[in-house]
Amino acid sequence: MLPEWTEQWGMMLTWPHNGTDWASWLSDVERTYTAIAREVTRREKLLVVAQDDDHADHIRKLIAAGGGEVQRVVVAFAKANDTWARDHGPITVETGEGKRELLDFVFNGWGNKWVAEDDNAINRRLEEAGVFAVPMTHVDLVMEGGALETDGLGTVMTTRKCLLSPERNPQLDERAIEKELEQWLGAKRVLWLDNGHLEGDDTDSHIDTLARFADAETIVYQACDDESDSHFDELQAMKAELEAFRTVEGEPYRLHALPWPRAQHDPSTGQRLPATYANFTIINNAVLAPSYDDPSDMRARVVLNRAFPQHDIIMIDCRPIIRGFGSLHCITMQIPTGVMA
Repeated sequence: MLPEWTEQWGMMLTWPHNGTDWASWLSDVERTYTAIAREVTRREKLLVVAQDDDHADHIRKLIAAGGGEVQRVVVAFAKANDTWARDHGPITVETGEGKRELLDFVFNGWGNKWVAEDDNAINRRLEEAGVFAVPMTHVDLVMEGGALETDGLGTVMTTRKCLLSPERNPQLDERAIEKELEQWLGAKRVLWLDNGHLEGDDTDSHIDTLARFADAETIVYQACDDESDSHFDELQAMKAELEAFRTVEGEPYRLHALPWPRAQHDPSTGQRLPATYANFTIINNAVLAPSYDDPSDMRARVVLNRAFPQHDIIMIDCRPIIRGFGSLHCITMQIPTGVMA
């Protein structure tokens, strides 16, 4: 499995539409998508999954009006239940011969919580349309991109709550899951987290909401310094686990703690939402990071600057996105060079 900082052809977005759960606040969500598209197309290309020609025209107009470079947008068509490209998009791996291939895992709506038949078919539809230039393997294993972090040296970091969830691969125990990660992703070792959870998260603790590799020796993680917050004990326990992890060279990781945003709640239901700064996305020469109109936004930017000193740090307002129980990384999927047709 290639690390996210591998040179990219571009980024994949499955664009929201009126048939998704975003419908009642779609214009707000599209403003966030348009901001992402603007920053991506200034640095690389963008693959947009649209529903039909009218939807594609609408998307192009939004991107152009938002300052994006429409000539760098590639549109493909596939029906979508939802728009979480991180979890239904293809995962790129590199073979022993240095060739790149795509993996299409089964996506079952985060353990059968949500309808996902169309989302699960997106990669196959793109393959049939000739979007990709490399082979795609369809893997009979439930797995989501947001559940996986890699250092590019054979380490996979993940959480037991997610990968051992009985609604994903109930026939597989921990050792069997590790063998699958070895077979498909080239994992030589797995760093398992037992702690770490965000209220409002419906993914069973995806690693990309909690702790992320910045390079093979550096981990950026979501911390909580508010002892009165319900997340404090669990995130403190996660911090201790991260401190005990070792790099492939046997050294402690450099750890960068992200500040804790104040509690965010859905304006309609009052439900607490899973705001996290760990859900950033790496693109060529930049990191796109979620912001929440919070005093901690700029402190998060400073931390990310330390972790990614060679990258521009660009904050994207993700308040509309967390109403759908995810954030910026969850709606994107990087596409490395050498993959697209």
